[in-house]
This record gives sequence, structure tokens and C-alpha cells, in this order.
Amino acid sequence: MNKNKFAPTPPMGWNSYDYYDTTVNEEQVKANADYMAAHLKDYGWKYVVVDIEWYAYDTGTQRNKHQYIPFWKVEMDEYSRLLPCPDRFPSSANGQGFKPLADYIHSLGLKFGIHIMRGIPRIAAHMQTKLYGTNRTANEIANPSSICFWNPDMYGLEVDREGAQEYYNSIFELYAQWGVDFVKCDDICRHDMKSSEKEIEMLHKAIKHSGRPIVLSLSPGPALINKAWHYEKYSNMWRITDDFWDSWPLLLNMFERCELWQNHVSEGCYPDCDMLPLGYIGKGFGEERYTRFTKEEQITMMTLWCIFRSPLMIGAELPKLDQWTLELITNEKVLRLLTHSSGAKQIMRDSQQAIWLSRDTEENAYYLAVFNLSDEKRNISIVADEIELESFHGYQFEELWTNEILEVQDSMFDTEVSAHGAKLYRLTF
Repeated sequence: MNKNKFAPTPPMGWNSYDYYDTTVNEEQVKANADYMAAHLKDYGWKYVVVDIEWYAYDTGTQRNKHQYIPFWKVEMDEYSRLLPCPDRFPSSANGQGFKPLADYIHSLGLKFGIHIMRGIPRIAAHMQTKLYGTNRTANEIANPSSICFWNPDMYGLEVDREGAQEYYNSIFELYAQWGVDFVKCDDICRHDMKSSEKEIEMLHKAIKHSGRPIVLSLSPGPALINKAWHYEKYSNMWRITDDFWDSWPLLLNMFERCELWQNHVSEGCYPDCDMLPLGYIGKGFGEERYTRFTKEEQITMMTLWCIFRSPLMIGAELPKLDQWTLELITNEKVLRLLTHSSGAKQIMRDSQQAIWLSRDTEENAYYLAVFNLSDEKRNISIVADEIELESFHGYQFEELWTNEILEVQDSMFDTEVSAHGAKLYRLTF
């Protein structure tokens, strides 16, 4: 188990990927941060994360051919460390890096995060550039056979070579100087390359070496359940799915994934259901659209993510949020599950329905989540002994999305749930 206190509760924030893909710039990051500070911060939302290829020039200009333009210009310092592209992040010029932007985010009372790829820039290896803290050069620690199959920017490391750990130490020293609070490392979680497991350990060591409390998030999934102990020991969150988008089959599949990982949620360690594709998304992919999830499906997603206690990362363009979505993600009674519940477990699941249960950590209360997985509205029944109660008599059922309050008088509880929808009850005696 990861003993650090960097993420005592599941991180909540915004990530640029779902809306901007590779193209986000400084002005856009600030606009989303401003919105978060004004409308979301008081509800626990605090991380502002700049996702993939912040170091690259001309991002998005060849989107019809390449998501990541191969062998294109990147910004890099003399020690093989990627820097923000000054065309997109003008405050990074003259060696400032992300520090001015991080300072701005911090001035709003928020935290700043970045995305990185596993390994070292391929251009650094080809140019044989220096490494900070060692006499080795980039080509000496790069493994040219360890290449991400979907992004061509990096080589993995020869993990046992002198200079490899020093390289990771050097980039996290830089991130600490910038004021980075959160790092999402990609091409590492599902161990596509043999060195991935060792490189996770190296990242962990580099964070400790930096002296800054930096939350470590691993992508993409699906994470390997037989390596749960490893993720828990060396990271704070790890993706249990590949990229999650606004598709009902993908959401339905998350019930199986959460069932698999339900016993591995603990303080500072969170199986990650991936981002919340809410509101307006897709602009950087050439298709700005409102989420394809129905309102019922969005409630199902939020209910599952919260009772499971997944990190919450919004993918929307925040300034474009409508009132309904804003209320969905600022429901204090629902969000309380992230910070004040534990022991969530799936009570049952079949092709038609699923039921989850957890308990409040401060008050004598249960949380009961009822999901209709079918394509038709239906009644779902729960018997008290299924959740280890003799009877529901005397219990008050408060539905946290509608605020409806029910008194149940016997050992059977029955509720009608919309197709693909959910209800979330707080049970108090």
C-alpha cells in the first residue's frame, strides 16, 4: 500500500484531453481553471491537468492523418527534458517552464497537473543530448525497441543502466520547481512493454527524490489485477480501462471492471475509472459535440464512480457547462461518498440490474446504489438480508439525486428505475 498522504481522498479535477486532445493552450487552461475556482472548487474539485503533448509544436494541424505527428518539433532543454511549447504556453518562454501557469493555478486555490509519456524523448537519444545529474547521455539510457505503439514521441528506458534513474529524478526535480502537484504518466499502466513495471518504481523513487508531494496517476488501462499490489505500493491511481468515452456499452462494461477492483480501494490508492465525458467534448478531435450519454446514463456514471470511489476527472469544456450538468457534478450529498464512505461492494449483478452498498465513515448510514442495466424502465427489489440487515423497518431512505425521502416498513424495498438509470439512497435509522 502506498503510504504517502498525497491523495487522502480520490482526486477530483479537470483534464484537457476530452475536449482539446493535443491542442490545449495556456489561455484555455486558465479559462477552465477560472471556471473551476468560481463554480466547482467549493465542492472538492481542485486539479487542473494539462494532458498530452504540451511540449509539441503544430499539434492538431495534421489531425486527418496523425493524432501525434511523428518526429515533429518539440521543445526540450539541454538535459533532454521536455518543456512547454512556447507557441501555446507563452509564459513558459525564457526557461520559465510551467511555473508561471502553475503559480496562476495555485493563486486560485487549485492544484496543477501535467501528462507525461513513459521514457525519454526519441529526439534526445538521436541527438545524444546530456542528462542532468550524470555523465551519461540520452542515447545510452534509451531502449530503441521500447516504443509506445500509439505515440511516437518517446523511447522507454534501459532501466538497469546508470543514468536511467537520474533522468527520471531530473524531470521530477524540474516538475517540483515548476510547482506540479499531479503527474499522469501514460504508456505504462497496462505494462505494454517489459520495462513498464520497473519504470513505475523509478517514477515513485523520482517523486520521493523531488521532495514534493506529487500525485502519480498511471495510464492507460486496463490495469492488471494480478499486479494490484504493485500499483498500490508505487502509485496513487491507475486506470482500470482503456480510454472511456460516452458510449453505453463502455459504461455497462465498467460494472464488471469495478467488481474486479472493488477490494483494492484504500486511502491514497484508487483504481481509476477514467474521465467523465460530460458536457461539450471532442473539439480537438474535429467533432465538438454534447455528450452522447442520456441524463439517466450520466447519473449512472456519477453514481458508480462515486460509490466505487474512483477519482473524478471532467473532460468537458467547463465554461460551456449547462446548469443540469453543473448540478450533476456539484451534488454535495453524492460527492460525500468520495470523502466519507468506505467498503463499497457489489451486492449483485446480472444482465438487468446491479446493486452496490457502502457505509458512511462518520455517521451511522449506509449508501445503496441501484442500477437498471436494461433498456426498459423496471422495478428493482432489494431484500434487507442482502445487505446484512434484519429489516428495513425504521430506516429512512433518502434518494440523493431527487431528495425524495421514503419510509420502508418491512424487509423488502422496491423502486422503479429508468432504463440505463440509477438511484442512490442514503439509509439512516
